[in-house]
Order: sequence, then structure tokens, then C-alpha cells
Amino acid sequence: MSPIVKFILSLVLCFAVAAIGGLATAKGVTTWYLTLEKPSFNPPSWLFGPVWTVLYIVMAIAFWKIWTLDPSHVQKNAMIWFGIQLGLNLLWSVLFFYLQVPGIALVEILLMWGAILMTIIKFGALVPWTGYILIPYLLWVSFASLLNAAIWWLN
Repeated sequence: MSPIVKFILSLVLCFAVAAIGGLATAKGVTTWYLTLEKPSFNPPSWLFGPVWTVLYIVMAIAFWKIWTLDPSHVQKNAMIWFGIQLGLNLLWSVLFFYLQVPGIALVEILLMWGAILMTIIKFGALVPWTGYILIPYLLWVSFASLLNAAIWWLN
């Protein structure tokens, strides 16, 4: 498979997760979420879409670069960690917005945080810049974890 096809498929994978997560989010974001008490540091709603769009693009670029490497056990392991964190990313939207269980979502986002960290470590060991570009994703999920915890606590 050519690198261009792998790049397109990497984008499709990440944005498919984004789209499915968006569908799950749509159920609760305009109804249930609006009724929740939120902390003072809760960002405006319009900020989430642009931030996540950039993060999904960055994830796709990092994954693509790792996918284009010569196949090895280390490369496969890194790609598995990427898949785990991406699956947990999707699951969080389902738990928080669709099922509306912020307490369970909080536990899950902490697992996602760990999977993102492992992905950064594994990617960075293969191609250092692929780990570095995922750091903003980890920082955003750190903030999202704090926000999730505050919403759970306040409600």
C-alpha cells in the first residue's frame, strides 16, 4: 500500500471515530449537558470543535508515519496502543454524552489518558517527532479529565 493511501486511510480512521463520537455527543450536548452545573474554567462550546479537529489531524499524521515504517513487533505494538487510545476516545463520548454517566466517563478518560501516554512513548521510540506532536492531545485530555471530574463533582 502506498504512503499516500495509508495517509488517506489514517485520516479516514481518525475522522470516522470523530464522526461517530460526534453522533454520540449530539444526543446530550444540546439538552442534558446544558442543564449541568459546570466549573468556572469550562471553555465556551464553540472551542471544542476546532480543537478536536486539529487533534484528530495530528493523530492521523502521527499514526500514518508509524504505519509507513518497516513492519516490526515494536511498530505493531505502537499501532495497537494507538488503536486502544482511539477506541477509548470514542467510548468516552458515548459514556459522557450519550449514556450521560460522567462518573464512569471519568474512570474511562483516565484509562484513555494512560493509553495516550503509552502511544506517545511507543511512537516516540520509533520516530521522536510523532510522540512530540501528540503531547497537545495528552494535555487537552488532561484538561478534559479535570473538566469531567469537576462536572461529576458538581452534579
